[in-house]
Amino acid sequence: MDRTKFVLDEDRIPRSYYNIAADLPVPPPPVLHPGTGQPVGPDDLAPLFPMALIGQEVSTDKEIEIPGPVREAYALYRPSPLYRARRLEAALDTPAHIYYKYEGVSPAGSHKPNTAIAQAFYNKDAGVKRLATETGAGQWGSALAFAGALFGLEVKVYMVRASYDQKPYRRILMETYGAEVVASPSLTTAYGRRVLDADPDSPGSLGMAISEAVEDAGGRDDTKYSLGSVLSHVLLHQTVIGQEAIEQMAMAGEEPDIVIGCTGGGSNFAGLAFPFVGRQLRGEGGYRVIAVEPEAAPSLTRGEYRYDFGDTGQMTPLVKMHTLGHDFIPEPIHAGGLRYHGMAPLVSLLKEQGLIEAIAVGQTAAFEAGVRFARAEGIVPAPETAHAIRICIDEAIRCREEGTPRVILFNLSGHGHFDLSAYERYLDGRLEDYEYPADRVATALEAVPAM
Repeated sequence: MDRTKFVLDEDRIPRSYYNIAADLPVPPPPVLHPGTGQPVGPDDLAPLFPMALIGQEVSTDKEIEIPGPVREAYALYRPSPLYRARRLEAALDTPAHIYYKYEGVSPAGSHKPNTAIAQAFYNKDAGVKRLATETGAGQWGSALAFAGALFGLEVKVYMVRASYDQKPYRRILMETYGAEVVASPSLTTAYGRRVLDADPDSPGSLGMAISEAVEDAGGRDDTKYSLGSVLSHVLLHQTVIGQEAIEQMAMAGEEPDIVIGCTGGGSNFAGLAFPFVGRQLRGEGGYRVIAVEPEAAPSLTRGEYRYDFGDTGQMTPLVKMHTLGHDFIPEPIHAGGLRYHGMAPLVSLLKEQGLIEAIAVGQTAAFEAGVRFARAEGIVPAPETAHAIRICIDEAIRCREEGTPRVILFNLSGHGHFDLSAYERYLDGRLEDYEYPADRVATALEAVPAM
């Protein structure tokens, strides 16, 4: 029994992004200036982003047209395939039908080019010469390096030290695309030097790397900042995933009952889930939508919903989100793309509105699911995606135990070819779990602004 593949024609690449803000029952809370605490305006964000992206960040238009050059670049790998995981279904002896949208077919190996290409285009169109960014597991840095090569932009990547050490081939891939990569915290920024002075062995965090990239961009007239998750315009670009999946599920003659995605900052989850949640908000469907995060950095399940900085150095605007505190440094788990102290404001708002669920998963349980999936379907998933697969398998087993057939759809956001050292540790029994660090989170939350 083989998996079944559903592929749209290249002409079916979406022509517009879906903006969930147009369908939300309540408006998103405003973004606040880090100095004044007042709502930011376009001029406040102009040092970091081109005006086109600033406009998308605050737009309430339901559809935002995808520029022609962006769609042409998407055609290198989009539409991405939807598979039915028949071999996994058989291995689990479940009546559930399991489908997955496979974003690992992109040149960078994950969903991240969906926004990297768009951001590179809009920056190039605005006359920007250079982009500064951060990356955790390296998926985002690889994607932006690839997009920079497409549009002739220099790219500087601050890679979280823990991942820099664990994933050397991600660094090499970025450098092959032409990017400059440094381990964060680094000696190339004032903020990085302060961190290293206090802790020379700091494993780094996405919050720290963001601070370095923001400082870099703010100090050069030819440079803008580029972010791989969290912000609304980033999630917007990812909705090509869910729009394609809706059409492909129709090709399969089925409608999902459960939609699942892993969450670190929220981009791949939003990319798949937002178009489905939008249908639900418009009364066009009904779904159980589950966000899966790591137990070591459980912002949705254990964090507080409040205004906080997006970075450790307190340089970014304040956004209302589920947060563990901007000072919180997660343990160096191998799902580096999920090691962030906060969650995208739009994803956080959906959680507060009761429109989505959130579940935290331990590292070894995620890798067990990743190995199980690889042995059934042949694709080695990224550790991030393995978190979503863990809950997909659990739900499929529940279907078996209850005798209830359900249709499950998840986003396989990237392959794990650069993560085999982590799989080696799991297979050798050397991979460890990290418990929720309640005391450290409590301390970090004390530094969150009271507002």
